Parts: sequence; C-alpha cells; structure tokens
Amino acid sequence: MSSESARVLRRVRTLAVLEFVNIALIAWVLVGVLRMPVTAANLAGLALVLVVLAEGGAYWWVKSVQLAAGAAAPAGMGVFRVLDRVNVVVLAGGAAVVGAGAVESGGGAGVWPGAALWVFAVLEQVNYFHVQLSHDTRADLSRLVRSRRLRRSHLRRDLDRGRAA
Repeated sequence: MSSESARVLRRVRTLAVLEFVNIALIAWVLVGVLRMPVTAANLAGLALVLVVLAEGGAYWWVKSVQLAAGAAAPAGMGVFRVLDRVNVVVLAGGAAVVGAGAVESGGGAGVWPGAALWVFAVLEQVNYFHVQLSHDTRADLSRLVRSRRLRRSHLRRDLDRGRAA
C-alpha cells in the first residue's frame, strides 16, 4: 500500500470513528450537560441526527474496509440505497413531530433544540447521500474555491457507481 493510500485509509477510518464518537458526545452534551428538555420534539430531532450520524459512520467504516481490501466498491450499498429513501420519510415524520410540538407549546426550549437538531439531521442527510457540504481539509476547500460548486458526496458516487454496474 502506498503512503498516499495509507493516508487516505487512515482519514476514512478516522471519519468513521469520529461519527460514532459524535453520537455519544452530542447526546451527552445536550441531555446530560445542557439538560435539554425531554420533549417529543427534542427527542425526535436528537434521534434523527444520531441515526444519520450512525449511517455516516457506518458508510465510512465500510468504505475503509473496501479501501483496505482493494475492493471495487464498499459492501452494503443496497442498504444505503434503501436508507436514502427511508430517511426522507423519517425526516418528514420528524418534521411533523417538531411542528406539532411547536404548535402545542408555542415554542421555547421544549421545541427549538429539536428543530435545530432536525435541521442538522437534514443537512447531514444531504451531506452524506447527495452533495458534500463538509469541507474540512485544505484539498476540499481548494477544490470548492476553484470549482465554485459542491460535488457529489462520496456515498452518492458509490451509490451511482453501483447502479451503473
């Protein structure tokens, strides 16, 4: 394995681990430290963002296995194809729960954290399953500045490659 391949593999594994660490960290900070009110709206938003982060972590993990093995594609792309569709329905359901909470409570801490978390879940869905919104390396930022457009996410490219095969 070349040093560049090893560097990419380390980066992908780090992304997988960080997503799973973020799940625990976000839940602990919001519920344990900040004492986010436990309401249906807040729990719905929290659950949605944690699920999408888990899907992202799972993708990066299977991507690292693919890269380590030199396989043509990551395993489980059919599952991610289903998740892409299911997530839209689940996110819509989450919007309904958050919206109902807003109507019922009139807003405030019982609903706004959940609404913000729902938005975060939607952005993560877009980031993983459609276009890359996260640009956390110099190479990503350089490409974005140079091209002035977002590119398809790694997961989307793997899903599209699987469809073409």
